[in-house]
Amino acid sequence: MSALTSRAARAVPCAALCAALLLSAGCRAQEDGGDGALVFWTPHVTPDRLAQQEATARAFTEETGIEVEVVPMSAADQNQSMVSGAVSGNVPDVALIAPDQASAWHDQGLLDTEVPAEVIEALGPSTFSGRAVDMVTLDGGPVAVPSDGWGQVLVYRTDLFEEAGLDPPETLADVAQAAEVLDSGGRAGIVLGTAPGDPFTTQTLEAVLLAGGCELVDGTGAVALETPECVGALEKYARMAGASVPGDQDVETTRAAYLAGDAAMLFWGSHIFDELAGLAPDFPPTCEECAGDPAFLAERSAAVGALRTPNGSAAQYGLTLNLGVPRGADTAAARRFVEYLLGPAYTEVLAVSPEGRIPMRTGTPDDPEAYTRAWAELPAGEDDATRAPLSDFYDEATVRDIAESAQAFRRWGFGTRHAAFAGALASQNTLSRDVGPLFGGAPPAEVARSMADDARAVQAEIE
Repeated sequence: MSALTSRAARAVPCAALCAALLLSAGCRAQEDGGDGALVFWTPHVTPDRLAQQEATARAFTEETGIEVEVVPMSAADQNQSMVSGAVSGNVPDVALIAPDQASAWHDQGLLDTEVPAEVIEALGPSTFSGRAVDMVTLDGGPVAVPSDGWGQVLVYRTDLFEEAGLDPPETLADVAQAAEVLDSGGRAGIVLGTAPGDPFTTQTLEAVLLAGGCELVDGTGAVALETPECVGALEKYARMAGASVPGDQDVETTRAAYLAGDAAMLFWGSHIFDELAGLAPDFPPTCEECAGDPAFLAERSAAVGALRTPNGSAAQYGLTLNLGVPRGADTAAARRFVEYLLGPAYTEVLAVSPEGRIPMRTGTPDDPEAYTRAWAELPAGEDDATRAPLSDFYDEATVRDIAESAQAFRRWGFGTRHAAFAGALASQNTLSRDVGPLFGGAPPAEVARSMADDARAVQAEIE
């Protein structure tokens, strides 16, 4: 689930309608398959994003003669409809899916595994993020093709860091220390998800633990949440929460606090970048200085994507979207469409929402950075009248870090035999229900023990 649940909520009526009409719309396209129609499921369901995708589909039709029906559908509705469609023999030809969906559908035998490998080989394996490919690699091969993604980033006020004599944070320890130093003068040092059992806290918790070098399982497959690395990461999480805005914080309140200038740092999804720049009318900057200068926060904010873990590696919580081809699809047409979306139309694909669609294919064999350069110049924002490239508001180093750190995306279990277990933990918000006592002063080791016990219970059910 994206951190941007508030945006997704605006698309619920459309998604629900599509789910209700799937068997008549999606299946009709399959039954009419003789005319070359191809069915594409997409979770980007808002009217403007749907229009962009339909324009790309029309361009593909003009080039190939293959008709495309774009069916907007949320991930939850995709999962339900995929199962029923597989029973009846009516499936889409291509679906844009998250890694947990790819894992679940593969386990159910619903995904073609030959087309993804063929596409990646044809386009050039070196042009794709290795981490993104790993997240959808099961049983020795990719079960979907990475397209794009968003990551949990640490946004910080460069002006406040300079005033306090602080260097840009590089590790979780740096973040915790800076939060405590900057927690003064009526401004919180940081704001991040702390509401127990909330999906945004689930994302924040995994992001913090990954940055602390904490793994869900060890090499034997046993739950590893009681290790010193996990306990240490929880200790820093508690320190950050102590320097955060008081009360339980969620996706809405954290964003509001930073946009109001009430926090020096923010853990959030990369979707925040257009909002900081005043490009999202529904969520404008509201700080005192922002009234006269809507870009005030953007000009004084930088971001760190992948924090350095204690062992020196880089880790950033991220969620990718991938192009999957179900079994029973028209694989020839599906492959052409996937290669088109990741080749001639790739810049258009990323343009649907640049701040949340960071390229997982960085370029071509001849120009390895072609797509990351193009992405940096794509207009972002929610209003056509004010859309502008992120490079207009952020310095080159920040924009480069957003793109480069996305190549370090990590998620517990994805791409391993523990994917279903990790997915269940996340979807049920199991671990984030245990963190409440941490913010009330409970010892991190005690909280780690509770998390480990609950994780073992879920693992026993899943594995």
